[in-house]
Amino acid sequence: MSSGGFVALRSGTAVWEGDGIEGGGFVSTESGALQVHPYAVGSRFKNAAGTNPEELIAAAHASSFTMYLSLILAEAGFTVERMDTTALLTLEKYQHGFSISNLHLVLTASVPFADDATFQSLAIRAKENCVVSKLLNAEITLSAKLDEKSNSA
Repeated sequence: MSSGGFVALRSGTAVWEGDGIEGGGFVSTESGALQVHPYAVGSRFKNAAGTNPEELIAAAHASSFTMYLSLILAEAGFTVERMDTTALLTLEKYQHGFSISNLHLVLTASVPFADDATFQSLAIRAKENCVVSKLLNAEITLSAKLDEKSNSA
């Protein structure tokens, strides 16, 4: 239900043919960034060619967090030169199936004139409040560091 503010609907599609082990499918995004891109059990559990839901979630989380942090930094008066974020997703097998147990964000940023305490505070705020962080039901952790030229700029 909308609160009367901005609402965006986005979509992704998946097609699957065959059984769970030998079958395979294709994933596409509304924007066309992915178009009938293959995915299968092999690309999920055996590093075969194609993508998998977990790496797509990790990419979505890294991009959402980084974009939101750039907005927060701008609000605080900082101009980002570059931020590189990797989201490391842990998929674990349990007795009754699989679960994403952890997402760890690893961020390196070049933000001239940013002091580390302010940067850490804003990075944590972004981690806790980006839309993908709020969506996921997993522990989400963060490692963030400024490169050496940030404090001396």
